[in-house]
Amino acid sequence: MNRNRRRKISRAIRRKQVNRNYKDSLFRMIFGNRKAALKLYNAINHSNYQNPEDLEITTIEGAIYMGVKNDLSFLIDSVMNLYEAQSTRNPNMPLRGLIYFARVYQGYVEKRELDLYSGSRIKIPLPRYIVFYNGSEEEPDCREYRLSDAFEKKQDSYCLECVATVLNINAGHNRQLMEDCSLLWQYASFVSKVRRYLEMYPEDLEGAVDRAVEECIAEGILADFLKKERGEVKDVILTEYNAERHIKNEKKRSYEEGVEKGIKEGIEKGIEKGIEKGLEQGIRAFIAEKEEERTERTIIIEKLQRHFMLDREKAEYYYKQFSKEQKK
Repeated sequence: MNRNRRRKISRAIRRKQVNRNYKDSLFRMIFGNRKAALKLYNAINHSNYQNPEDLEITTIEGAIYMGVKNDLSFLIDSVMNLYEAQSTRNPNMPLRGLIYFARVYQGYVEKRELDLYSGSRIKIPLPRYIVFYNGSEEEPDCREYRLSDAFEKKQDSYCLECVATVLNINAGHNRQLMEDCSLLWQYASFVSKVRRYLEMYPEDLEGAVDRAVEECIAEGILADFLKKERGEVKDVILTEYNAERHIKNEKKRSYEEGVEKGIKEGIEKGIEKGIEKGLEQGIRAFIAEKEEERTERTIIIEKLQRHFMLDREKAEYYYKQFSKEQKK
């Protein structure tokens, strides 16, 4: 075995070891197999594909968000799909999607040994980016985030675009989709129960998750899955919850720092404005006094420079502003 080959194997082993430190999200645990992903795809696209083998998983193993792998990518019917579940609103999803799709398409080209320098046009799958939102903030049934919204410079058209379509899967939203995909409804119901119990028992997180699991099993919601993967599910939920709590704390901290900075800057500006106003009042009184003494203009300006530490231009400016003689 040559040296380059050994290095490649060594890097691959290290990547696998690193990836073991991260967990699949609950979403990926449920929909990360061909059969479940196909059901979700059919429900979204109103299609009726039956053979899971028609679906090619293209998920990038190294994509990590807050210590959790929450992405799912697959190819079917010439469509390259990227699905994510998110509990927080994030307008930067199109940028993340762009970076992710670039890596997916790179893998697509390499796997099929396509020649990018060929004189013939290479056909590639259509990209489609769907985000399933299950957070606590109010969101419409459907919202689109565009990469072009983030461009600092605006124009009529752009050479690059990525659209993230966000579907709200909380109770009462996208009812037809939830009816068409029972597994998605069960996933959303379980997440809702988990959130409710975590809010009720913030001091006993593990107990809160246990209550949600037991209630769902009793109601037939993800029952077989939860019976089989109960320990892993609990671990994953607590990991995701801690990540979500971290985000909220960071936002709160940033807000508080912003408020504190704003107050400080406001006070400083107020002091500066007060000092400036006091200086002007003093200069006005000084000029008035000297004019009562019949002091010549050039001498008043010189005295302004000396007493108030002004340059010639500023002293002349104040004289023009406040001199009664100048306004006659």
